[in-house]
Amino acid sequence: MSRVVVKVGGAVAAQSAAEVLELARDNEVCVVHGAGPQITLEMERAGIPVEFVGGRRVTTPEGMEVVRASLRAVNQELWHALGHRAVPYFGDDIGLHATQVPELGLVGEPVPAELPTLVRILASGRIPVIAPLAAGPLNVNADDAAAAIAVGVHADRLVFLTDVEGFMVDGAVVDALDVATARSHHDDGTLDPRILPKLGAAITAAGHGIPAFIGRTEIRPEQVAA
Repeated sequence: MSRVVVKVGGAVAAQSAAEVLELARDNEVCVVHGAGPQITLEMERAGIPVEFVGGRRVTTPEGMEVVRASLRAVNQELWHALGHRAVPYFGDDIGLHATQVPELGLVGEPVPAELPTLVRILASGRIPVIAPLAAGPLNVNADDAAAAIAVGVHADRLVFLTDVEGFMVDGAVVDALDVATARSHHDDGTLDPRILPKLGAAITAAGHGIPAFIGRTEIRPEQVAA
């Protein structure tokens, strides 16, 4: 049985349940989700400035309250959609740690490390549904969290389920990339900035020998591999 980490975006979290359950028929599956659109909306409603630096959200102590509440709401929606096998967690519940990025406030870079608690949960047949907060608490990018978790549980695959067809170059979906080519695309400044976090996380996973896929469903070969 393979072990798969699936990352779903906040905008498509509940709609991804069918794909996750299909994967869980024959695999151990861990789900990591974001809540970017929900966080932005709730911060605007609360009158909290929405600020990004280098594509990453600045998180103040006041903003962290909104981040946690938004992540909890998406987490509950997703694990309810997945049914009785799903169990909800924040990343710090299962041992996710991060290195703080001071210029971004309460934000961290996830640290790939062994996650024995999560391995035991997966071995029990449950589907852990993880919101990306690291110990601190620190707000971490969900794509980066998924890569760190994939490394920490020695996953066989990392899957990014999105609302786009896949990783595209010049209007066409690319079926497969090696790490060097993926890095070149990541750094050349020509890609849609929205894909960069996923591609960067895929590169991290592939650098640890874990192939990664980006797209609507897992119908194509892994797109980034060592």
